[in-house]
Amino acid sequence: MSLFPTQEVGSLMRAPFLRKRLDEKAVSEAWYWGRMLGVVEFEEFVQRLRRGECSSEELRDWASLYGIRLHETAGLDVVYDGEQRRIEMYEHALRQVRGVEFLGKVKVWDAETYNKAAIKSKPSLAENSYVPEFLFVKRHARKQIKIPLTGPYTLAEWSFDEYYIARADASRGLVNRKREAKREMVFDFAREVVRPAVLSLVERGADRIQIDEPAATTKPEEVGLFVEAFNELVKGVNARFTIHICYSDYNLLFPHILEAKTHELSIECANRDTVKPGQGPGERRGYEILKLFKEHSQGFAVAPGVIDVHTDFIEPPELVKDRLLYSAKLLDDPSLVIACNDCGLRTRRWEVAFKKEKSLVEGASLARNTFEKR
Repeated sequence: MSLFPTQEVGSLMRAPFLRKRLDEKAVSEAWYWGRMLGVVEFEEFVQRLRRGECSSEELRDWASLYGIRLHETAGLDVVYDGEQRRIEMYEHALRQVRGVEFLGKVKVWDAETYNKAAIKSKPSLAENSYVPEFLFVKRHARKQIKIPLTGPYTLAEWSFDEYYIARADASRGLVNRKREAKREMVFDFAREVVRPAVLSLVERGADRIQIDEPAATTKPEEVGLFVEAFNELVKGVNARFTIHICYSDYNLLFPHILEAKTHELSIECANRDTVKPGQGPGERRGYEILKLFKEHSQGFAVAPGVIDVHTDFIEPPELVKDRLLYSAKLLDDPSLVIACNDCGLRTRRWEVAFKKEKSLVEGASLARNTFEKR
């Protein structure tokens, strides 16, 4: 793959025809995007949609296909379907797990919520919707595929423990009991939930897998535990792995992250950057963390987000280029830089997401051309 390869990070907003209210506006949007993205036989689909003839499963298939084509039409090198079949990264994962009980919704930020669960017994994978999801994408995608899964540390950290703490040795004291209980819970999620899902995907041809760990630095004293659990789940697995951690204090990852057996680390940088043009520390302040990676000579590529997913501002390709070139300068190796967004684009309307991804691709091309002319 050429310098500054481009890839998606995760979710897109749900397709218009998957929204709760299927009105004429949603049907019109389905027509517009079907034509815009070159979706084969979209006209027949829209007519069936208008007549109310599509089953829920058919709608999810079409949403997945639209999501794939959006990424591909924008020009990304590595794609998925925008997680069109998933509820939300935490709840979707735990809906497939034995030993959990959902207790109710909690607010994350803005209007974002998820159903929080309690761990009632040792968790294990009961269903595996990732396999049919992946196989559908594999049949239809024209580019390389990277499938995202929520990691074991985040699944444990975002859940209530009503099982492990009760089993911990009471004579060890409360602090040690909590530490031991947390470690056991995280490793059970790694071994009994995430690793089986990963292995089943690899058996069916998945060769790029992203492990999402937004909770990785929530408790700085447990960063080492997050890395150990990641290494446990990928041990001996023949695939290219990406760890994605968004909106975190990345200083807290060190030195433990250097032990992670990952090929890529995807982080958020654009959200803390300026939108001024230039390749100096003043304009590109969001990328200073890369100095720490260079200082420690990390053994993996870094995907610093060059697109901010929490604003409708469309980054000019020249800004994307400056961010990538500055990243390459700080890491002292352009081959270690991957071009992507800060995070998934599910909070952005499709017209905004599409424009942002086109700018990502165009900016990466400008950065690539700069190196080729040297």
